[in-house]
Amino acid sequence: MSSVIHRVPAAASAQALAHFQARLSFETDCADVYYATHHETKDFVLLDVRTPVLYAAGHLPGAINAPTRTLNEQRLAEYPADTLFVVYCAGPHCNGANKAAVKLAQLGRPVKEMIGGLTGWIDEGFGLERHA
Repeated sequence: MSSVIHRVPAAASAQALAHFQARLSFETDCADVYYATHHETKDFVLLDVRTPVLYAAGHLPGAINAPTRTLNEQRLAEYPADTLFVVYCAGPHCNGANKAAVKLAQLGRPVKEMIGGLTGWIDEGFGLERHA
């Protein structure tokens, strides 16, 4: 008898390649965001889409607080149309980043979700900024 893993066959390699390559178009991870912000030219805007109170209590260094309800053309007008936004929220238990990504895509803006959110960032051992 096969394991529960084998009971549903794996996709063909070509399908798996297409699937996993496509996922990278929609998401990034905490380690890549950390590396990009510390070792490369930061060519994206990092958006913390949680409430201002949670943002003040601790957020990723360099992140801008922009709750989803505040995302509109006027708020984004200072950024060129091709600006890539990377959104995050509290963590895997929160779909706030997904909602913000939908909103940004509806506004015609390039967007990726940072998987893991704040929880993932902390789990990786990266520090936070705090505002009083």
